[in-house]
Amino acid sequence: MNGALLTTSAVAKSFGTVVALRGVDLAVAPGEVHALLGANGAGKSTMVKILTGVLRADSGAIEIAGRPVEMRRPADARRFGLAPVFQDPAMVPDLTVADNLRLTGTDPRTIGQRLSAMDLDGLDLDEQARDIPLPFLRMLDLARAMSADPQLLLLDEITAALPPDLSERVFAVMQEWRSRNRSVLFISHRLAEVREHCDMCTVLRDGRSVASFVPREGGEAQIVSTMLGEAANAVREQARERVRAVRVEDRPILEARSVGAGRQLDDVSLSVSPGEVLGIVALEGQGQELLFDVLSGNRQPDRGDIAVDGRVVKAGHPFDVIRKGIVLVPADRINALLPQRSIRENVAAPLFNRVARWGPIRGRVERQRVAEAVDRLSIDTRAAAQVRRLSGGNQQKVTIARWLAPGLRVMLLFDPTRGIDVGTKHQVYDLVRALAEEGAAVVMFTSELREVGLVCDRAAVLHGGRVVAELPATASESTLLTAAHGLEVDEAPTPSAVGARHE
Repeated sequence: MNGALLTTSAVAKSFGTVVALRGVDLAVAPGEVHALLGANGAGKSTMVKILTGVLRADSGAIEIAGRPVEMRRPADARRFGLAPVFQDPAMVPDLTVADNLRLTGTDPRTIGQRLSAMDLDGLDLDEQARDIPLPFLRMLDLARAMSADPQLLLLDEITAALPPDLSERVFAVMQEWRSRNRSVLFISHRLAEVREHCDMCTVLRDGRSVASFVPREGGEAQIVSTMLGEAANAVREQARERVRAVRVEDRPILEARSVGAGRQLDDVSLSVSPGEVLGIVALEGQGQELLFDVLSGNRQPDRGDIAVDGRVVKAGHPFDVIRKGIVLVPADRINALLPQRSIRENVAAPLFNRVARWGPIRGRVERQRVAEAVDRLSIDTRAAAQVRRLSGGNQQKVTIARWLAPGLRVMLLFDPTRGIDVGTKHQVYDLVRALAEEGAAVVMFTSELREVGLVCDRAAVLHGGRVVAELPATASESTLLTAAHGLEVDEAPTPSAVGARHE
């Protein structure tokens, strides 16, 4: 492509026997927001790391403004005008923000100016990175990348962890870069974002670039079809709107009764019954994280009670709740796993909770249950020896599969599809519905409002640490968003037991 800011040709990369990239051709024009799309494991994050000098390609060529370059180290990328925001926060958690900025030679005043331009004033640079909520760490990473005033911003799933208001600020930055005739390489699994904000997209499949086109013209159908190839028809079939009758028992398994905790959670009452999927809807910082901590036994409520099967539970440890069949899949999947261990060890870990004291481990039963869980979620086992080598989507599948092996009664899912591709999302949707149809109950927070209608039977909306609305799953996204802002909505709340659902 003549006049391209960035061009790559036949870029390839392998990790031992695992081939991450087989041949990627990419061209990003000046003043263009270019989406890099693909299913989990297609090679998007590997490509970003090669472009920014974190990894070295095995073969292929990279050109900047028509000149061949070699990215041997991150300093080379900065010298050529490329600045990334990676999928995970680039902050050392035990250091302060100021110390983290010093590590990369970033001027705190420039960071302050960038944050102020995004209406994010008031950050304490002496605060430890571990104490800063994930969405604000992502915005810090963005401000740090912008401080270098790069020709090309590379944004790898930055909006996956952001609420709508912060996502809009990212989009404003993308528009600013476009208006300055600079470019953005944008990775997102939220196809609506791609259609609305990107000028061009390149799709990777199985480590290869398979197509480039204008996403507004092809729409979601073309994107999905190109990403998944022969699997696209099955995904579209799963996504077709249909109505299923769901039998929900009247007696709830899990209840929160006027629960309060700290300053973020105040007088929350909700319940979930066997066969039901309860969606939790909230903007950032409305108490949803704390609610899941309380429901899972990670924290005792300061006020009110948690009841299981009608009996109040005083959990001194999360295991007290796990023993009752209530399990949590948290937002930060890598911290929920043993990253250096194998898929088998990760999935089997909860089984050891039930081993009789001094009793033997029944290897055959363990292998059978692990195999069933892995097969049910179609986990890619090519990199089975270490979970950290799996794609984000397969890591998320492992966090879910570990609770399928021992069995469960209630699954608590916190934003389970964040940062995973459309095919894996639909696998998670199908699993959630299958668990409900088998008699389990599910409580699921999602940052994607469209998922409420796809997966849930009803939704509880949090604002200011309180449940401000209970709505049917058929409520529109605008209605859910209105309620999430604490504003009154027209749709009447539904009973806690629902006789039918829409998907």
